[in-house]
Amino acid sequence: MFVVAWPANAQTNANAGFTSPPQYQPFLKQLAEDVSADHVEEYTRILAGFENRHTLSDTTSDTKGIGAARRWIKAEFDKISEECGGCLEVFYVNGTVGGQNRIPEPVEIVNVIAVQRGTADPNRVVMMTGDIDSRASNVMDAETDSPGANDNASGMAGTIEAARVLSQHQFPGTIIYAGLSGEEQGLFGGQIVADYAIENGWKIHAVLNNDMIGNIRGINGIINNTTARVFSEGTRAVETEREARVRRFTGGEVDSPSRNLARYIYVMGEQYIDNLDVMMIYRLDRFGRGGHHRPFNDVGFPAVRVMETNENYNWQHQDIRSEGGIEYGDVIEHVDFDYAAKLTALNVVSLAGMAKAPAPPSNVDISGAVRPSTTLSWDALNMDENPHLEGYKVYWRLTTSPVWTHGRPTGDVTEYTLENIVIDNYYFGVASVSEDGYESPVVFPGPAGSFDRE
Repeated sequence: MFVVAWPANAQTNANAGFTSPPQYQPFLKQLAEDVSADHVEEYTRILAGFENRHTLSDTTSDTKGIGAARRWIKAEFDKISEECGGCLEVFYVNGTVGGQNRIPEPVEIVNVIAVQRGTADPNRVVMMTGDIDSRASNVMDAETDSPGANDNASGMAGTIEAARVLSQHQFPGTIIYAGLSGEEQGLFGGQIVADYAIENGWKIHAVLNNDMIGNIRGINGIINNTTARVFSEGTRAVETEREARVRRFTGGEVDSPSRNLARYIYVMGEQYIDNLDVMMIYRLDRFGRGGHHRPFNDVGFPAVRVMETNENYNWQHQDIRSEGGIEYGDVIEHVDFDYAAKLTALNVVSLAGMAKAPAPPSNVDISGAVRPSTTLSWDALNMDENPHLEGYKVYWRLTTSPVWTHGRPTGDVTEYTLENIVIDNYYFGVASVSEDGYESPVVFPGPAGSFDRE
């Protein structure tokens, strides 16, 4: 017979002190309900109605081409700003690109930006993006009709609708809504905006790139409007060789800030979006394909891709035609607006939750080797920028768990020890918590998990 003797003060179960996920916020539930499928449909139809939004298409017409589309998007952001008393700063961020495989001659890439400044820390940014451009079968064909109803009028429409809903409220942190150009030609719009963000000192803690959020009929025959995918990189693109060596021994392969941003979105979906399961995909993007979150990852910003689960490749990057009994083309009839609104609502609650919360903790560190307990430490947040801070919360989970399963409030301290919870057996992190219970994403210790770009 074996007998296990526990010390009198030992925790026999790592669940001891378990706390629930972030505090439920009726405000976020109301925001989700404020998202309108009718508005998403209206915006999507207008964008698809420009016929061709190819990066190299007409920029002078008022009814066709990418120039007309981006001017309409700016006008819509301006209209939303008027309705909230000028709460949005709306402007273009542009750059010239040429000498590329898909942009051989110099072309101006124009992005539309709407900034809703935070009341406490205007440089702390969470961002939602959609793509303005579309394409036909031939990626260089700037003339053939390519309405791009799902790819990506749906994501751009969702971004505009998010601005309409969230602009009616104020947040301590800044929310930015962006229409990005040049995606199909090489992710150039995202590169330009990421560089602009660095030059202007934006502390971007989240980019939610929405690229195709309206299709529920997969090419595999599945019809499903109850799931969404969130793609996120595993290790940071800016990781140094030294940081990689440290990560090899301490972990962090599945705890980049982008990965913990995905976990945050997962929790928001569970709490606030009815009849939606969020699939976290542990991959930067789909095989052999790319999206506009990647340029932000490339320079160190946390960024993910939010999209539909079931794609139909006959309805992407295809000339409109009927061939062999199969309908091809990205047309408005293939967009499910209720589903696109549901994914828009997922973005809305995630953006609002992060903008309401204090900033994620910085310089999170961990110790506990050959000891029975684990100690986490971090820098105190700037109270001028985070006047609503109440304290922090430490999280932990089994190393094989996809989500954080255990949490404990610490109060307003910068160090906390989890007694008799052995560092070797779990992954750990820290979130900041506001006075009214809003939490930041969880930050994994060390450079592997830092939400700070540098």
